[in-house]
Amino acid sequence: MKSLLDIALQKRYERVKKLGDKLSEIDSLIDWEAFRPIVKGLYDNKSEKGGRPNIDEVVMIKLLILQSWYGLTDQELEKRASDRISFLKFLGFPRSIPDYSTVWYFRERLSETGKDKEIWKELQRQLNAKGLTVKKGVIQDATFITTDPGHALADKPRGKNARTRRCKDGTWTKKNNKSYFGYKLHSKVDRNYGLIRTIETTTASVHDSQVDLSRKGEIVYRDKGYFGTKSRGYDATMQRGVRDHPLDIKNKFRNRRIKKKRAPGERHYAVIKNVFKDGHVFVTTVKRVHVKMVFACLSFNLYQLLTLQKQGVAVAI
Repeated sequence: MKSLLDIALQKRYERVKKLGDKLSEIDSLIDWEAFRPIVKGLYDNKSEKGGRPNIDEVVMIKLLILQSWYGLTDQELEKRASDRISFLKFLGFPRSIPDYSTVWYFRERLSETGKDKEIWKELQRQLNAKGLTVKKGVIQDATFITTDPGHALADKPRGKNARTRRCKDGTWTKKNNKSYFGYKLHSKVDRNYGLIRTIETTTASVHDSQVDLSRKGEIVYRDKGYFGTKSRGYDATMQRGVRDHPLDIKNKFRNRRIKKKRAPGERHYAVIKNVFKDGHVFVTTVKRVHVKMVFACLSFNLYQLLTLQKQGVAVAI
């Protein structure tokens, strides 16, 4: 039976719903309960002495979605989840909101146990179950995810073996005469629906060509950064001229065709960095950054599912 508080909150939310609530729209796009058994036990306390209470697994997953979607720190997340009615509705009006340290520990346990990879695998299973499978090939690309380089200036490398007070695994690299410190997100997007299908996180100095996310039998479109390396899939990599061997007209036209087909592969990076503000992180290891990227990419896929639904593609459960 609903309490008076539940009724009051629901009435307050109805006003917000009339004004428009995207969180309410994405809530029905995937089966959140399917994630519960994956992370079950991370906060299960069965000792006689008690201690930290059990935490609702779905609430924790949704908190990390909110954090990525709105680019919030752990402290900001705790505050907004406590006083923002649309956040509370998305979380299912929980009796209490986990504090910021609980959110940090949850991410930490995901990275330690590898449960973040299982969460991503479950999302892909659900996408495939909806019929949103890869049909016209995939686009692979990579982007820098920066982090604070300690006391050094962001564009001042101190050697490839440098380690800083604020970042254990981050490395320096340079592209187009600009230096970057931190990590790199490698991703594979399907051309049919613009959904992110596979991701990998490395340090910034790992070259794009060292990571192959393609599968045997699928067409993979890649830019010139992957030139000279073979993929597991059907290789549709842009060619590059080398000394004494400039590109002929055939390869120039081929590059144009591939470039056109690759164009949608940049959109998710733009959303993750410019809309979600997830292009800069404050965590210190590759594993921790990967957890952040899993939820950033999961958030993008929800964003894209909503777009597909508005375009008339059946994606709701």
